[in-house]
Amino acid sequence: MQVAVVTFDGFNELDSFIASALINRCRADGLEAFVTTPTPVVTSMNGVEVTGQRPMEFVTEAEVVLIGSGVRARDVVADDRLVSRLRLDPSRQLIGAQCSGALVLARLGLLEGMPACTDNKTRPFVEARGVTVPDAPFHAEGNIATAGGCLASQYLATWVITRTLGEAAARDVLDYVAPVGENRETVDRALRAVQTGAGAVR
Repeated sequence: MQVAVVTFDGFNELDSFIASALINRCRADGLEAFVTTPTPVVTSMNGVEVTGQRPMEFVTEAEVVLIGSGVRARDVVADDRLVSRLRLDPSRQLIGAQCSGALVLARLGLLEGMPACTDNKTRPFVEARGVTVPDAPFHAEGNIATAGGCLASQYLATWVITRTLGEAAARDVLDYVAPVGENRETVDRALRAVQTGAGAVR
């Protein structure tokens, strides 16, 4: 199972790298994430240059697609050519968005009739597109999920791992990366956020 972590110029390192790192701890179980970019190299909001592992067209074959956040999200959704490369299918793919990535899902028409989580700075722009934004870090309906706040990317990764490999796999990953001495509360908090945001994890 392949995960495309879509990463644009101006990306937030926390949003792309936390999700990728957590998911890639499941490689041995057949789940692997790839930083997926529209150009061979993208530059983060802090000037970090990253070479993409997969081109944007990879989103059509990945089983999971996560849209990352960044300071140029509004430029992304205004670029018809770039948006047209995001051919997503929620009937066969798990699709998630981190923070301002929700703007991209809204632009693609994937948030119609459902609320979406995002960061506080992006919230008014998401609401301007007719999407309700709850005061919550994570929300999922069916095969679509959104997370708000940089550190909520762990919840998006937890959702992906739980949906593809099961809760036990998610617990193992979270327990490994948890701050020493805070393992149980870290695992419980992430799973609770996902279960609450999804109503029930399937």
